Amino acid sequence: MFSRLREDIACILERDPAARSWWEVLTCYPGLHALVLHRRAHWFWRHGLRWAGRFTSHIGRMLTGIEIHPGATIGRRVFIDHGMGVVIGETAEIGDGCTIYQGVTLGGTSLGRGTKRHPTLGRNVIVGANSMVLGGFTVGDGARVGSAAVVLKPVPPGATAVGNPARIIAAETDAAREAVAAKMGFSAYGLTQGDDPVSQAMKGLIDNAAGHEHQIALLWAAIEKLAARARELPAQDCVPDDACTTEQFDAEGLSRLVK
Repeated sequence: MFSRLREDIACILERDPAARSWWEVLTCYPGLHALVLHRRAHWFWRHGLRWAGRFTSHIGRMLTGIEIHPGATIGRRVFIDHGMGVVIGETAEIGDGCTIYQGVTLGGTSLGRGTKRHPTLGRNVIVGANSMVLGGFTVGDGARVGSAAVVLKPVPPGATAVGNPARIIAAETDAAREAVAAKMGFSAYGLTQGDDPVSQAMKGLIDNAAGHEHQIALLWAAIEKLAARARELPAQDCVPDDACTTEQFDAEGLSRLVK
């Protein structure tokens, strides 16, 4: 029991820059209190003391503003930051190292008893503030759920889900777009990542500019090849003239002009 408590305090000190001491975390962090109470409620639930489990969960909800059903399974080093308004359903499973922010709902869309109605979070998942993950699917290890997202389908490991309904961001495509946007002095992060027509138009322009840059690079490579071949020919056979680089740079003459 005390080893788990020390582990929980250590993970909060590691992830929350506002946490200044173990005493502050122990006495002032409702997410920690909710997890401690949940472990007792979960023990009651697993041993058939269903009313005691629900009542302990109810006390935890009143004290912390965090509602965790006693049937939910929560791993080690889970950090519920701020926590007010968090709701975790009966068949939810949370893997080790997850971080959950305020207002999150891990809920269900089915009314069937005895079925897997609530989501499973893999290891090291981050669920942003006021987001909802609804259904009996899995959010893969290392995935991220953006703030205010509504996730209704599985999220692959390492992916990011944003929007309502949530969509999976193609990380490689977005990274390439951001790199091109940075060269242009424009950050696409300032735009809505949804269906805003201006956002979509700007994305198209950035992708088009990236394509032009690639085409220009290919043209330069072809010109350099042509110039290299032209240098190997006699001067009278150089065709076209623009590809013949027979002129020499006169550094001394340029210096005289400058003087």
